[in-house]
Amino acid sequence: MAAPTKTVPHPGRALLALAALIVIMLLGVLGGNVFSPGHWHKDFKIGLGLDLSSGTQVTMRATTPTGGTPSSAEMTEAISIILARVNGTGNSGAEVQTEGNQDLNVSVPGKTTEQTEALVSTTALLNFRQTLLYQPYTGTTTPAASPSPSPSSSPSTSASPSASATPTPSTSSTAKTSAKIVPDAKASATPSASASGKATPSASGTATPATSASPSPSATSSASASSTALGNPALVNKKTLALFNKLVCKPGDTVAWKQQVGYTNAYDYDDPNAQIVSCDSTGNKYALDVAKVQGTEITGATATLSTTNNEWEIELTLNSKGGGAFGALSSAMYNKYGIPADGNIESNDYWLDSNAIVLDGNVVVDSEFQGAIPGGNAQITGNFTQTTATQLQNQLKYGSLPLNFKILSVQSVSASLGRAQLDGGLIAAAIGLGLVVIYSFLYYRGLGLVSVSSLIIAGGIALLAVVLLSKYQNFALELSGIAGLIVAIGITADSFVVFFERLRDEVREGKQLRPAVEAGWKRARRTILVSDTVSFIAALLLYYFSIGEVKGFAYTLGLTTLIDIVVVFLFTKPMVTVLARTKFFGNGAPLSGLDPARLGARGPWRSSVPRAAARRRPDSVTRSTASRNAGSGNTESSNTGEA
Repeated sequence: MAAPTKTVPHPGRALLALAALIVIMLLGVLGGNVFSPGHWHKDFKIGLGLDLSSGTQVTMRATTPTGGTPSSAEMTEAISIILARVNGTGNSGAEVQTEGNQDLNVSVPGKTTEQTEALVSTTALLNFRQTLLYQPYTGTTTPAASPSPSPSSSPSTSASPSASATPTPSTSSTAKTSAKIVPDAKASATPSASASGKATPSASGTATPATSASPSPSATSSASASSTALGNPALVNKKTLALFNKLVCKPGDTVAWKQQVGYTNAYDYDDPNAQIVSCDSTGNKYALDVAKVQGTEITGATATLSTTNNEWEIELTLNSKGGGAFGALSSAMYNKYGIPADGNIESNDYWLDSNAIVLDGNVVVDSEFQGAIPGGNAQITGNFTQTTATQLQNQLKYGSLPLNFKILSVQSVSASLGRAQLDGGLIAAAIGLGLVVIYSFLYYRGLGLVSVSSLIIAGGIALLAVVLLSKYQNFALELSGIAGLIVAIGITADSFVVFFERLRDEVREGKQLRPAVEAGWKRARRTILVSDTVSFIAALLLYYFSIGEVKGFAYTLGLTTLIDIVVVFLFTKPMVTVLARTKFFGNGAPLSGLDPARLGARGPWRSSVPRAAARRRPDSVTRSTASRNAGSGNTESSNTGEA
């Protein structure tokens, strides 16, 4: 029979893997400053929660669109959406808590008052509305002249709006809008509208109709845009048309314009059954139809980088109700108002094929349908950057609150109390770590070097992990999270205690150190994995079912539990294997912590002589005794001595 194969340990591989992991984490922290040592200190920053840093607390009152008191289910949904917006990763330390039946307290660490208001003030209803009238911003502050209501108000190519992201007074083109809504290529086989003569983006990103007969804009035509609205005023009711003529939009204005037209209640512009007027962030003005599709019908919105044209786009998904309404709206608008195959835009209301996405009464984006979109899956394309695409994604995904909110108070929060508690916690952690180090050297002696090194490496990896999470996942460390990191000292200490005790048990059995290390590791490995698995499951359940600061404790506890497994497998065990090959530890020096005599071993490690043979008398003594016994005739004694 062939001899059983033995598993040969390779501690060098494990140590190299650990070193590679640390290097990768360091590169992730440094990012583009790898070759700029002078900027490294700026990268090693840890996000701090509200109890450890300054921040802002906002109190808001919730009402239904009609001004009534919301139900508990509506409040629960609103809280989840607001929390998802201000605390996107679930780890930034932001909190949303109820106060009574209508009020919410939103706490956001590390944000100024203006930043926090911007986060929570746009959490109103989101609607999809057809654009009936559109007037581009031209830098003038004079209200537009009243459009003459005619059955068909054909747009003048000399008064077309700019399709650039930030229009200027001198900009004009025949482009309707730079944003397009097309069927999702992954979910629909509907051909793109460009095949039927629809407007297609040009090389500069602006969409131009497929016609060469339209006159080029001139300086006079650009000036006349302020007095000409594009669309069909006959589709606008008298009240909304009067508000449109009165309204003056300015870039960056998201609040003051509402006061101009008397929108004092959120329901004035959130009522899905009413036509409204609106402005966008660049100062363009709109008259919008009733909402055929509402934000509550959105089930998903994801910003992705297109693999076909390497441009950012937003993939939009609606539920069955919203998908049916969206399909009917897109089909009706495109078939009735889309550019015909001959490219003649004089014979139809070309500008009515625009659909505005409205959040909190403000137009987020005005997009053009490129075809019928059945099934509830669409793509919004345009001149998006990663930032603007992600912003629109969040507005679509988290902007469909079932309630309206009014900010009651905004106040800055200091962290003086949290700092004092942090100092106390760090002192306690230092004392606890010091006691563990002292105990390790007193009890394990030389092996204490391995245990202390394991603690240092685990702490270093935990620090890098927190920095990476702060940099890329908006993680914020709170006092509860620091408590979870302190508990990690005990978790790591428990792991090397289990391993060392199993190793010492093998030494007591009389095994040589090298096989004792492997045998002890096999016995300890399962115990360590079971212990860490239980700890991780407990942290996972605690994080899932808890709220507030307890989540921070559970998060860091789970993180450090995973780090403990990495350190034990890639450092503690391989390092003991390496030390077992040295003379100091291999021979069981008194200060190594593996002295056989001190541990009460049954026999020496390295002797190949059986213990029974080691207790025999020397041969010279045996022969002398045998001679004396022979001379005296004591054969039994002689035989006993020979045995």
